[in-house]
Amino acid sequence: MHHLAVLGSPIAHSLSPVLQSTAYRLLGLDYEYGLADVSSGGLQAFVENLDDSWIGLSLTMPLKREVVPLLDEASPLVESLGVANTLVLSSRDGRRTLAGHNTDVDGIVRAIERGHDVRHEHAAIIGGGATAVSALAAAADLGATRCSVFLRDPAKAGALTQLADRLGVTLEVSGLDSLDDAEPLDFVISTLPGGVALPPVLPSSPEAVLLDVAYDPWPSPLAAGWEDAGGAAVSGLDMLLEQAIGQIRLFTGRAQDEPLPDEATIRAAMREAVGLPE
Repeated sequence: MHHLAVLGSPIAHSLSPVLQSTAYRLLGLDYEYGLADVSSGGLQAFVENLDDSWIGLSLTMPLKREVVPLLDEASPLVESLGVANTLVLSSRDGRRTLAGHNTDVDGIVRAIERGHDVRHEHAAIIGGGATAVSALAAAADLGATRCSVFLRDPAKAGALTQLADRLGVTLEVSGLDSLDDAEPLDFVISTLPGGVALPPVLPSSPEAVLLDVAYDPWPSPLAAGWEDAGGAAVSGLDMLLEQAIGQIRLFTGRAQDEPLPDEATIRAAMREAVGLPE
């Protein structure tokens, strides 16, 4: 049996075990996927204590940046963004090799493209953590050339500013309180966890799209207000599912962009397992 898990803190609420276990069952693989509460500073010790039955780890807050110095190999996207949410474990010449990947960017893009033809030039990102970096890369992939970032401490926008420069995206950084005065927006990605109180954010038109990574409960207060004002909202659970598919591809020895066998059926089963409508 091969072992995998999602790591982070807090982690008990995670639906990743449900999503990934559903896929491995359909693929006929003897993979056991669990979870473990690993807080900041604990990742290296956790990995060093794993035996050779472990082949992969999914990483969430606060580990997506902390893993990078531990990597033996990093995908080009991880090298560019400085964050990884996926760790593929293998043994080579008697030693453990750690390969880091980022499936969050693809997860955001696919979650939005499944139901919306988004090509807005101006995007807004709420939050400034590791997921916000992936959100900026995803927004650029979806056509954004300008981005407004709203975060608690604008002085901590260094990683986003550097990435925007590399992507050729014009970046404007503001505090969260500036959302009170924001004009109606075309395309928004909120990367803040559930429970963070935010002022209403208004859509510019019925074609305006919001993705909120906070999905429990759904709709989130932010998404509910957006939809009430006429915009379209995408659940962070869609993103979680799509980034998981990228991880499953990697954990089963495929390239990140190489579809699984009968992937449409697997995706539908995963959606059903967590209550997402098809």
